[in-house]
Amino acid sequence: MKLLPSSSVRAPVKFKIPTKDNLVPIRLDIEIDGQRFKDAFTWNPADPDSEVVVFAKRTVKDLKLPPAFITQIAQTIQSQLTDFRSYEGQDMYAGEKIVPIKLDLRVNHTLIKDQFLWDMNNFESDPEEFARTFCRDMDIQDPEVGPAVAFAIREQLYEIAIQSVTSARESRLSKKGRRGFDYSPAIKSGGISLDLVKYFGHKSTVIRKRKDWDVFEPIVDILSSEEVGALEAREERSAR
Repeated sequence: MKLLPSSSVRAPVKFKIPTKDNLVPIRLDIEIDGQRFKDAFTWNPADPDSEVVVFAKRTVKDLKLPPAFITQIAQTIQSQLTDFRSYEGQDMYAGEKIVPIKLDLRVNHTLIKDQFLWDMNNFESDPEEFARTFCRDMDIQDPEVGPAVAFAIREQLYEIAIQSVTSARESRLSKKGRRGFDYSPAIKSGGISLDLVKYFGHKSTVIRKRKDWDVFEPIVDILSSEEVGALEAREERSAR
């Protein structure tokens, strides 16, 4: 545990994913009678709960899934929204922190691996804009890649924000008997937490340190149909 003078620590803020739009990353992985449905998307928590059922019915109709999926899809979405809302109103620490974001995903035939640093104190950051720029710079043509990259970023930022709520809660307990000091929580992702001002001296949403360019250079591979088939078969075996 690292102790710093209270003047160097920002006051806690109310829970919010550090992005411009406070959207909830939702994952679905549902199997009924041997038929499996997987999806990932973001949801506006301000939308009325009735929209969840409407969405589930529309999804089942569009994809021609069995009617039994309606209830399971709606319940899964609602459960994740309930988890998100349980953090609303709670304190979290943003501070001058940057955290590593890792991309390791396959979208159709496109395989992506990358790592960069993200400013947790920038509540105006835009993962979708970053994803569009990334796809343009890497000349990625598949229109499904951009949303998948943005979702992967949002999902990790959400997890880190949850960890920050826990850190703020622990900080309140740590203050007892420590007059003149505050607990500076370590917001962790992969065991790494860095002070933005100390290491960079300026604020930025996404950062690549020059010395790490060769190590963390983005990797984009286009897989053959045979390679995709082999990966999907391996994933299917792992899921059993």
